[in-house]
This record gives sequence, structure tokens and C-alpha cells, in this order.
Amino acid sequence: MRALVFDTTLGSWDDTRGFELQDVPEPVLDEKKDPTDADKVLLRVHYAGICGTDRGIWNRAAFRDQILGSITAEGNTRRILGHEFFGEVVALGSKASALAPSPLIRGVPRSSEEGVVAPLKIGDFAAPESHVVCNKCFQCLRGEKHVCTNEKILGISHDGGFAEFVKLPAHIIWKTDTSKIRPELGAMQEPFGNAVHAASKVPLQGKTIAIFGLGPIGLFLILVARGLGATTIIGVEPNPISQEMARRLGIDYIIPLSPRQKDTAAHHRDEAVIKKIEELTEGLGVDVSFEMAGFNSSFNNCLFATRRGGDMIAFGIKMGDFVLENYNRFIIRGITMHAVIGRRLPETWEMTQRLFSDTKNKIQENIWNIILAQGKDTILSLKDYTKERFEEMMAKHPKILIEI
Repeated sequence: MRALVFDTTLGSWDDTRGFELQDVPEPVLDEKKDPTDADKVLLRVHYAGICGTDRGIWNRAAFRDQILGSITAEGNTRRILGHEFFGEVVALGSKASALAPSPLIRGVPRSSEEGVVAPLKIGDFAAPESHVVCNKCFQCLRGEKHVCTNEKILGISHDGGFAEFVKLPAHIIWKTDTSKIRPELGAMQEPFGNAVHAASKVPLQGKTIAIFGLGPIGLFLILVARGLGATTIIGVEPNPISQEMARRLGIDYIIPLSPRQKDTAAHHRDEAVIKKIEELTEGLGVDVSFEMAGFNSSFNNCLFATRRGGDMIAFGIKMGDFVLENYNRFIIRGITMHAVIGRRLPETWEMTQRLFSDTKNKIQENIWNIILAQGKDTILSLKDYTKERFEEMMAKHPKILIEI
């Protein structure tokens, strides 16, 4: 089968770039050879999404140790990439149906007319949770699976979905009703869930919020926050394309982020941004700030933009040390910081599917028409993949899909 991979035989991490399109062995379910295949599902991938993590891997700027370490541990030479995807169940292990989660719609299990939850079956459409959790560690047993001690991540420490087929544990497979969620957006459930998780850390009803970084998840956050009752949404973003998308999605204010002065430390807050937020909030600051970019300066912008007693949501990821400007301000203003990773299981997936299935909020319509531009130049067939074409599309669009 065809797949996009990082291959250690083609050069070192630091000496290569991009993804390689290769023919690789097709996964199979064989319980006689591997008894754990009883718990697995074989998915034929239809669409896969590209996110900031994939861009980081493309540029060899993220997840080096995790990818190389897991390849070495498995005795392999390549990693199939991709963690956002959607497809069709083509094979099931003997125990898989019982292990797959049962999605909820408005808090009620999807059920047949007899009132019994329909089991996962061949032909069902589904999307996976990208964190392969163990269900056994201290966190998992306490209902905190999103911070599982032993997790593997699809496309990083476990083969992912930039491939025609993928074999996955059944307990991370979420059935998707294509009469309610269009197939192209089936692959968006995982990243949209990041925005849902971030927005659900604190109540947003009636609040003024600021989103620092309007990449795809920041754009999704506009839709979620509005749906959860945020009254004023401020966005801080340097990219004009993302700024325009945010305006079309209904954001209230955009603050363009200008290039930093050469003599300004990389960690330092942007005084012009903070001043503008103070003007928009009559000197108070925002109730909730969302750090979605992962830059040290962006984190400090959040700190100085948040009102006394407010909340900071930290989602953006970067490796290494950060400088916290004015630690005293953080304490005496009583600011609460919340770290967000992945999606809470199962709550985030349930809320994501409820939001996607509700046509009144126009979330799917906005994602398809605005963020994905109705598929015009944002969907690339795997058979047409070249590094040059892929990089060109990534440069032009915040979010793109691979059709497989």
C-alpha cells in the first residue's frame, strides 16, 4: 500500500525534510500470529488532516526523540505519519466490537430501534482518538486518560493514518454517522476536539476572551467559544490569511501581530498587543486568554492580557525552557493557569460529535466553506503527492487534507 513516511534509511533526522511517499506492507489482522489482534480494527483511510504537529515533523522541528526512539524500540526503519484521519472499518478482531466506544448524541447513546447500542461492524465509518492509551495506569483508572502514563501517539510513536490502511486498537475508534458529519470533516474531529477541550476548561458564558494564535485549532476555538456563550472574542495573529478567516468566522476583534524588533528578547511580551487589549477591555484585561501558538512571547502576552482573577489556557507546545515575565504579577493578580493536552476521553469526543451534528450552529458549514474553502486547493489526492505540491499547499492554507 502507499503511505507517507519518515524513513531513517534515507538520511538522518537533521539531514532530511518532508515526507516520503513509499510502498509499504499492508497491515492485516491475524489472531493466530498475534493474539492482541483480537482487540484491533483495520481501517481503510479516506481522508487525513495536516496539522501543526505534521508541519513540525515536516521541518524536523518537533517530536524528534519520540519518533526516533519508538522506531528503534520496534526494530523498524520507518514511521508512517499522520494522526488526524477518517475512514471505513474493513476488518474486526474477534473482541473489537465490544471494545469500541459508544458515541453519545445529546447525552443519549446512539441506539437501534430496540434500544440497544449498535456494535462496531464492518462498513462503519470512524475516526480514531490519536492518543493510544493503556487503560491500566493510575491516570486511566481515574478517568484521566488524556494524560495516560503509557500512551502512544498515532503518527509519532505508533504508525499513523497517512496510508491506505491502518491497524488500530478498537478502544480508540469512534463511530461517525456520515448522515450527520460529512466525510471530509470526519478527519477534523480529532483537532476540533482540541479546541473543545481548551474551551471547556472554564465556563465561557458571558466572558471576554483572547485567542493568541489563529492556526486551525485557534480558528476552531472561535466557533466553540461562541457556541459556549463567549460574548467578545479577540484574536492575535500575524498571518493575513488566518486573520481574514477569523473575520469570516465571526471574531469580534483582530490584533495583527507585527514582526519583533531585532533588539527585543524572544520571550518578551508585545507591548502594542497588550495596550490594544487594555483599550478593548477598558483597562480590565480579558477574562480568559488562550495560548495556542506555543511561543514564549505569546505565553507572556497571555499573562499580561489576563485580568485579575482570570484564567490562562496553555495549549501551544514547544520544547525547552520558557521565561515567565514578572512572576510576581502571576501570583498577586490571582491568575489561574490550565494546561490542555489532547482530548478528555470520552467527554470531548461526545461534545465534538454533538456540536458537529447540530446544524443550527453552522460549525460544519463554516469549517467546510471558510477553513477548507470547499475543498478548492485544500484537498490533495495521495496519488498526486509530491513534496513540492504539498509544501505549496501548506504555505497557502492553514488546513489541508489528503484524500487517500
